[in-house]
Amino acid sequence: MGNVGAVSETPKAPKKKRFKLKMPGAFVILFILTIVAVIATWTIPAGAYSKMVYSSPNLKITSPTGKVSRVPATQKELDKLGVKIDIKQFTSGGITDAVSIPNTYQRLKQKPAQVGAITKSMVQGTIEAVDIMVFIFVLGGLIGVVKASGAFESGLMALTKKTKGHEFLLIFMVSILMVLGGTLCGIEEEAVAFYPILVPIFIAMGYDSIVSVGAIFLSSSIGTCFSTINPFSAVIASNAAGIPFTEGIVWRATGLVIAAIVLECYLYWYSKKVKNDPTSSYTYDDHEEFNSMWSVESSDEKKGKKSIFTGRKKFILILFVAAFPIMVWGVMSQGWWFPTMASSFLAFAIIIMFLTATGHNGIGEKGVIDAFVNGASSLVGVSLIIGLARGINIVLNNGYISDTILQSSSSLVSHVSGPIFIIVMMFIFFVLGFIVPSSSGLAVLSMPIFAPLADTVNIPRFAVVTAYQFGQYAMLFLAPTGLVMATLQMLNMKYSHWVRFVWPVVAFVLVFGGTLLVMEVVFS
Repeated sequence: MGNVGAVSETPKAPKKKRFKLKMPGAFVILFILTIVAVIATWTIPAGAYSKMVYSSPNLKITSPTGKVSRVPATQKELDKLGVKIDIKQFTSGGITDAVSIPNTYQRLKQKPAQVGAITKSMVQGTIEAVDIMVFIFVLGGLIGVVKASGAFESGLMALTKKTKGHEFLLIFMVSILMVLGGTLCGIEEEAVAFYPILVPIFIAMGYDSIVSVGAIFLSSSIGTCFSTINPFSAVIASNAAGIPFTEGIVWRATGLVIAAIVLECYLYWYSKKVKNDPTSSYTYDDHEEFNSMWSVESSDEKKGKKSIFTGRKKFILILFVAAFPIMVWGVMSQGWWFPTMASSFLAFAIIIMFLTATGHNGIGEKGVIDAFVNGASSLVGVSLIIGLARGINIVLNNGYISDTILQSSSSLVSHVSGPIFIIVMMFIFFVLGFIVPSSSGLAVLSMPIFAPLADTVNIPRFAVVTAYQFGQYAMLFLAPTGLVMATLQMLNMKYSHWVRFVWPVVAFVLVFGGTLLVMEVVFS
């Protein structure tokens, strides 16, 4: 007989595995976009504007068909061309890139890219990015040598003890400095230099890769989005629009303060959530790999010994940290570019290599050379990403479709009211930001075309400059053609994880930026 009252248990159905869309990595995404760009050259009509550059003592004009002519570099000639820019902006070196000439767009014979352009553009883009790549290699080598010296882990232990209980204060300070760097001098690619020094600190404080990118890349991008006197964005765009960069600066500064407050609140919310529960991190699936790449653990700690912060290590760390404010000073006041920055970092690396190789517990010549080479090789992937992203723009430019998109966009805002005009303009720049991720490049290509349209609807030209900033940077938080893919590759972060974190910021910029733009139009 069976057991009285026994309840027969029905076997549980196996749990269904949830479908999880897996995003490809940075290299695959850029490869796919390169193919899409090649296809676009077959489907989008080719065309171009005449372009003008200053070549002392003349203005050199290149027609859509490639015919070159020269005219005297005078205000009278600019007025004839319909370019409403002060001639001094060209002769003083304020504008050096080619400027589009209004009302000169011309359809050209289709120039579709061939299959070979997929790989050729990748190679060309990498060659064009060689200055940034060398800078990144030297940076990696410098980091490798400092790590080999043991100064990193010793200094990190001392810092984490002093900041215990006030961890977010460091994130706040770094974020504010990056916001200021973005709005004042347009720190973008240069921000790559700050990850190696700050990411190990953030890890030691219990934060994740999202916090690292938020405090550095996102903060500097918010600053650039709300540029006040950034020469590569607000200043060059205002120059190309034919107005002083001081016009609209109060609106941009007001927007900057509000945006910075919103950003710090968002970073605080996410940082606190991750600190309290590490599993709530958007990148928790990859946290072990991320920590193994970036956390600093000395051999002394592994043996259970105390890592001694010697005078030599302190001096090495001081030299390492000093390289970064010197770089910022050089960019802001001396006009440094990547070759000079790389040279500066290399000088510090050589001094640190000498200190690390010699003396008590020195690792010798071979040790420091190996450390430098290994550090540089660890950033090869990051360097290649920058080159591949440039290759996409090369395909679009060689196919003569970028100007066609610009021409089509200008027709969308003809004969509409001011508020609608400026909102549509912001979204046009949002799209153009994907095609032309360079802030200065988009400014000189688009402002001579779009700024005069503001006159036709009786709104100030500075509103178009602001729309350009908000639209382009809302896209550059996301665009694989910009710096974001190199940043994610550096921290081994999935693009889908980044999008999950950054989309509220993109929405904020578009909504708040759109509101600010309408206020500029209505109250100016």
